[in-house]
Amino acid sequence: MKKAFNNLHWTAKITLVFLFKHLVAGVLGGFFLSTLILYFDISKLWTMISRTQDGWIVVAMLYTSLGVTFGSISMGWGIFSLAQERDEPPKDHTYY
Repeated sequence: MKKAFNNLHWTAKITLVFLFKHLVAGVLGGFFLSTLILYFDISKLWTMISRTQDGWIVVAMLYTSLGVTFGSISMGWGIFSLAQERDEPPKDHTYY
């Protein structure tokens, strides 16, 4: 895997590292929110989970779904933050 990453063009490396950093930040945010939901027992969720035999499945689904959702949102936010607003087109741009 490391060889394949080292063979990439430098712009692809920078882009993948940029997206990975945003993905990790979003997943950690989703895990943090999941922990807060369970800690503060929002809608008595932790109470219901702790009283059932298969509560670990619900916890795994909660962490996975919020991790994927927040990771995707974070990557999208990172991509859209790269855009630059311009009042005028660049001087070296040719219109056909």
